[in-house]
Amino acid sequence: MATVTLKGGEIHTSGNLPATGTKAPEFKLTANDLSTKTLADFAGSKLVLNIFPSVDTGTCATSVREFNREASALENTKVLCISRDLPFAHARFCGAEGLDNVVSLSDFKTGDFGKAYGVDFIDGPLDGLHSRSVVVLDEKGNVLYTEQVAETVDEPNYKAALEALLNE
Repeated sequence: MATVTLKGGEIHTSGNLPATGTKAPEFKLTANDLSTKTLADFAGSKLVLNIFPSVDTGTCATSVREFNREASALENTKVLCISRDLPFAHARFCGAEGLDNVVSLSDFKTGDFGKAYGVDFIDGPLDGLHSRSVVVLDEKGNVLYTEQVAETVDEPNYKAALEALLNE
């Protein structure tokens, strides 16, 4: 279990992010077209898993925009934006923003991704949503970098995540 804050108040997650150097846990997530996507679907690409509570909040929306702009310009790199939002919310947001360099994925069906990656909030006002986190994977699905943002309303460290991709 990890402890983070929401506007200064402590909240907890179901576990810890996967350790650097380990194989990323498998997942089944729902894409905007309601198809199922797995980690294997992205084999051979470097991945930035941009994990957040809801695309309908300011900081989450900013992280999607920022990773769309920054990481998606890198060679052989895909940005997966993952939350418990319905796929329709992801599609609405990305469509309205003109964001087409990220892959939006939802953990709404089972929440298994949140459990496997240790990012489910287990208490507090965001109970059941995912904590703001970044996991960077190499082409083989190995974890290169992780960050669980200590204060939920803060943005992730984009620079550190991108450097992990560049220095891989």
